[in-house]
Amino acid sequence: MQYDAGRFKDYFEHQMTYGAGFRRNVARYGSAVAMIDPPTGRQWTYAELGADVEACAKMLADRGVARGDRVMYQLFNGPEFALLYLATHRLGAISVPVNFRLAPGETAHILRDSQPSVFIVDADCAAAAARALEIAEMSPLVLVAGTPDGGLPGGWEDFGTALEQARLELAAAAESGDPASSALPPLPADYSTYEESTRLYTSGTTGMPKGVALPSIAELMSAHDVIMHFPLTPYDRTLNMTPWFHRGGLHSGGPNPSFYIGAGVVPLRSFHPATVLDWVGEYGLTFLIGAPTTLELIAEEQEKRPRDISTLKGIVTMGAPLDRAAALRYQELLTPRIFNGYGTTEAFWNTFLRPEDLPERAGTAGRACTDDDVAVVKVFPDRRARPDELAAQDGTEAGEMIMRSPKAGYSYVNLPGADEEKFVNGWLYPGDMATWDADGFVTILGRKDDMIISGGENIHPVQVEGVLAEHPEVLDSVVVSVPDPQWGQRVVAYVVPRSEAATADALDEFCLAHPGLANFKRPRAYRFVDSVPLTATGKKMHFKLAETAVEDLGAGNLVVPGAAVNTE
Repeated sequence: MQYDAGRFKDYFEHQMTYGAGFRRNVARYGSAVAMIDPPTGRQWTYAELGADVEACAKMLADRGVARGDRVMYQLFNGPEFALLYLATHRLGAISVPVNFRLAPGETAHILRDSQPSVFIVDADCAAAAARALEIAEMSPLVLVAGTPDGGLPGGWEDFGTALEQARLELAAAAESGDPASSALPPLPADYSTYEESTRLYTSGTTGMPKGVALPSIAELMSAHDVIMHFPLTPYDRTLNMTPWFHRGGLHSGGPNPSFYIGAGVVPLRSFHPATVLDWVGEYGLTFLIGAPTTLELIAEEQEKRPRDISTLKGIVTMGAPLDRAAALRYQELLTPRIFNGYGTTEAFWNTFLRPEDLPERAGTAGRACTDDDVAVVKVFPDRRARPDELAAQDGTEAGEMIMRSPKAGYSYVNLPGADEEKFVNGWLYPGDMATWDADGFVTILGRKDDMIISGGENIHPVQVEGVLAEHPEVLDSVVVSVPDPQWGQRVVAYVVPRSEAATADALDEFCLAHPGLANFKRPRAYRFVDSVPLTATGKKMHFKLAETAVEDLGAGNLVVPGAAVNTE
């Protein structure tokens, strides 16, 4: 008798869903704390969270949301976000969490692209959301979490009131002895783990946000990946300092893996370093997750006012490379267990740097995650490299980093042309430049579009930024270029200084003496600023400062080191 895979395939396709994993935790960890909301002092056990998710799903279903419908929400990290994320899985609908910092025109773009049945917004976003709906010329049902200034616009509903009504109806039905009269039916038997369950929008660093469709199985594999790599257990409690609307916020220690394994979650509405450190002790947090910029701020706060943060098992950073100087600083000030994940909205993180890799591998992005394939391929002027056309694994030859992963969404929504540019033969080509070594450790150099060519030589901004970060008086920097009549492009740096000691002359002297930076790569001009533009996930927006740099050059705002000499 030949082996028949049919039964396993049927089980895998219809039972291995993210929603099924959460339901298992409601049953087996019913009395364990699933979520704590510090502003209100409320906490949910898994049993209570399961009941509220059922009420939220009923509230959405009563408003016409069904399998495959989009539920768009523009919310800060908080209980409402968690409930909607889980409730859409319960219904077989599609979560569309959206950046609350977007301009109305950008939100309108996503409204038109996703065509949601329901749009839930935070009260602080209500005015911008109303303008976005006008621009998009759309009128989905709108619910508001909180009370906006001026009260609710006509036709909008209060999210809390609607949720409470659903709770009361479910409770009344249970008391009547006929709970089925108000209960939601289970998902149809043919619901598949390959169906889209979440749609995330890229941060727009190269244009308007693009929708990435994630099936339930990709969300499940994302949870598995985090559970393996932290590792994350049912006895942990996490706080992700990154907004949950982003892949790194939702999936890296946020609601996705935590609710899948049975851990606890503490939402943080808005980042403040003192609050984060205070909550570590107050709520027994075991993992903090955030962008390198937020880690630097909590390190500074811990340096000024040390707290007992001994409950921490680790701090995970993502969204950007972690340079050597920063990694060593965080190990000393915060915890020896510093992790770094590097990836994209399309595929989550695909390389991972573990504490055991430090300090020797600091500055790299780690190596391929357990279930992922990562390669650095050659760059050709007239075509894309095949996955087998590898750059030398010598830590020197620059190439394009590509990956394939079970965590990836393998297409954009409504953008077949972009699909052909990014997704090729089962691999994602995100446009990041990197080197890799014989052990597979990848060092990110920056985006292909950000690469500077001066005098025919390639200069990668991340490398120069890493050197500047080693200067004790530099808090942050972004390296871009301006046109140069002789060399084509000239390197300039926007620097956030720690003190007035960070001068153009001092930094130029530092770069000239640094053994890891060729002289031709050093910045030839500086501008000192209070901050640099970042995406919501902490990625530096080089393209914005590249535009500003041209204006600053014309206005004479760039400071040229007096000691600078022509050493090309």
